[in-house]
Parts: sequence; structure tokens; C-alpha cells
Amino acid sequence: MSALTNLTFDQIDIGASLVIHHTVTRHEVELMALVSGEANPFAPRDGAAASDGPVCEGVSAEALVHGMLKRQLPGPGTVILSHQLVYGGTARMGDELMATVTVVEKQAPDQLTFDCQVRHADALLLSGAITVRAPSTQQSVDERDPVDVVLRRNDVFGRLFRECEALPPVSCAVVHPCDASALRGALEAARHGMITPVLVGPRAKIQAVAQAEGLDLTGHRVVDTEHSHAAAEVAVAMARSGEVQALMKGSLHTDELMAAVVPSATGLRTGRRISHVFVMDVPAYPRMLLVTDAAINIAPTILDKVDIVQNAIDLAQVLGVAVPKVAILAAVETVNPEMQATIDAAMLCKMTDRGQITGGLVDGPLAFDNAVSLEAAHTKKITSEVAGQADILVVPNLEAGNMVAKQLQYLAGADSAGIVLGTRVPMILTSRADSVRTRLASAAVLKLLAHAQAAKQAKAGQA
Repeated sequence: MSALTNLTFDQIDIGASLVIHHTVTRHEVELMALVSGEANPFAPRDGAAASDGPVCEGVSAEALVHGMLKRQLPGPGTVILSHQLVYGGTARMGDELMATVTVVEKQAPDQLTFDCQVRHADALLLSGAITVRAPSTQQSVDERDPVDVVLRRNDVFGRLFRECEALPPVSCAVVHPCDASALRGALEAARHGMITPVLVGPRAKIQAVAQAEGLDLTGHRVVDTEHSHAAAEVAVAMARSGEVQALMKGSLHTDELMAAVVPSATGLRTGRRISHVFVMDVPAYPRMLLVTDAAINIAPTILDKVDIVQNAIDLAQVLGVAVPKVAILAAVETVNPEMQATIDAAMLCKMTDRGQITGGLVDGPLAFDNAVSLEAAHTKKITSEVAGQADILVVPNLEAGNMVAKQLQYLAGADSAGIVLGTRVPMILTSRADSVRTRLASAAVLKLLAHAQAAKQAKAGQA
């Protein structure tokens, strides 16, 4: 973990300078091409051979300098006012650039002028002056999550964030938030109005983490427990009594939390099988995609799958999909008596026909390709209201679900939010690897679901 800390106008003298070395990446070339309108940044130009690598114009060097000013000197809070720059060439993927910014003028109350240069070997790619408004107060910005720009066809999480804006935060027990990522994630969700956290765990550990990370616990309730097992039990009891509307896993192991959740007498079970859903924002897919179950049910039976499917349909409706299309995945799209997943799929479809599963369009077995690709479905002559446009993917078992979800994340650039269903209150199982955006998206799903459940209970109470 690191933080970007600025220098104020008063702390910077004429002659202050910053030099960095930076290697141009392919991703940067593609992004610069998008900004500049270059249709094919990887085509050779000016007589260069294709083997010389993709190129980008001086806008890449300008972006590098802007980043230096806004991130390091002066740093966070800097506002760029004007610039007079001369571009002297292009940079290719793999080029090692040396960028220098030097303060040449100070003008009260807050303006600084920098001389800026970007070089590649002996070539001067950019030179000139940039004037900025320097920050007047000291501030730091957490830089745990690197900036990564992904082009999305359907901004799923953006829509969920907007839908949350008008709703009050939900009270949420954060179970054993005794490491930096767990505590910071809970406080970040609180800052964005998703939850009102109740921090359940050893008070001394929570306070020590907060102090080490510079986090302010003022105004946040802490419920002191002896250890993580006790934290799970206390948090579940608070949810059973209605003291909190939701749970968020902290730094304890998932099995510890689920051990407190599962017991019928003291836990949070309902008449439904407990299941997990990944809500995924896949850049190349034109709709929200739900994947279930990839986290809780290892080898679900057909009756388990009925609840898994129904839980996912109910969640999709809360998230704005009136009649979700459910694809029951298998390796093939025909029923094979030797492949249990295809038999389960056929049974689930017939159970839907008989009203044992409601609210969605269910079809299967479907292979992954013809579940998400209309072209693949047409090629295989599959006639279906679901094929090629699934909203929900129901996997055969946890291993398959884990592989599908992680492949979408790491190879397709998908963001994923996770939620536990079939419990008295919604629950988030966070991971230390979760980005801030993922944590906030999970909290957004939690918030929407908690309010939907509260509205349903209020309606039932009036009946």
C-alpha cells in the first residue's frame, strides 16, 4: 500500500525539480489512440517498419507530464491552468522515456510555472511550460488500486451506484475488520453512503489498524469481542434480532463466518438453500451477468439448484431485470444421460414449466458459448429465448463456477460484486484482492437488496 502526498504552494521553491523514467506500454498506446482519434495506432508511419512497434503522438508525453504534476509535484489537489508545449516526435511501445519538470516561476497566491521536457534517448519529444494552481493544504490520496481504464459496453456498476443514491444507508455489521483492507473497505462504503457500519471484533485490534492506516473511526460504533469466532456469533445475533440489516465479512475466514450463519436455531437460514451470486460487469457483454454458485455450494443436488436458481432470479429482479434469462450451463447443449449436469438442466427447465421455479425464463443445458453468444447459438441452430443473451449463468458445481467467474475477471477484464442469498439478511463475502470499485459495487448490491427485503416485509406486515 502507498499514498500520494502533495506539497503545498508554500513548500515549493523555484528550482524544485522532479525526474522520472517511464517505459511506454501497449495499453497506453491504445488509450492515447482513443483520446486522439487515431484509428490504427499500430500501423507503421514515417517509413518505419511494422516491427518497430506501435507508436503514439506527443499526447502520450503530455499525459506523462500531467501525471507527474498531479501525482507528485505538487501532487494531489493540483489544477492545471494552461500550457505552451511543443511536440517533437513520437514514442513507441517499449521506449524508455525520461521526463523532467522544474519550477521556474512562482506567483502568489498559488500559481507555479514549470519547465517541462520529455526525452527518448537524444530525441526531445516534448518541451515547454505548464502553469498550475498548487494546493494550499496538505493532503494524501490512497494509491492501493492502480488506475486501469476499461472500455465497457454496459456500465453495470455505474447504474447500480446511481440507483443507490436516493436510498438511505443500511446498518451493516462488519465482522472482524482487523486488517487494513477490511477496515478501509467498510469505511469507504460508509463514506459513499452505502452502509452504516457497526464494527464487530476485538476493539484494540480494530483501533490499532485504524491508527496504523490513518483511518478515522469517529462516529462509528465498535462492538468489542474477544476473537473472530465471537465476532461472527455476535454479528449473526445482531442480524437475527433486527439490530442490523446486513453483514459484511472482514478479515476472518469465510468458514468461520458461515459456521455462525448456517445453524438453524441460532443462524440466519431461511427455507431456501444459501447460495452465492457474482454480479459481473463484463466489458464485452452488453448486459449485467450473474454467475451462481461459485462460492458456497460445492456439489449442489437438483433440489439445491432449484433454490440457487430462484435466489438468482429474485436478485436479478431487485437489480432491475424484470424477467431474467437463465442459462443452465453444461459442457454441451443436448441432454446426455452420462453427463449429470445436462440431466439437472433438463429437470430444472421442466420444473420451471410446472411452476416450481418462477419469475424467469430458464433454458438448458447450454454450453457457455451458446449461452452468451447469439452467433454461436445460431450456428448450432439452437432456438431459445435464453441462448446468446443470458442474464444468469447457473454452473454445475462450485469448481466450474469459480473457473468461469475468475476467467471473466482476469481474461475478460470483468468487475465482479458478490452477495450471499437465502439468508435472513444479505451478506457480502469480501476478499483482500477486491478493488475499491468491487467493494463498493458489492455494497451497492447489498444496499439495494436490503431495501427490497425491508419493503417486502413491510408489505407483508400490512396484508
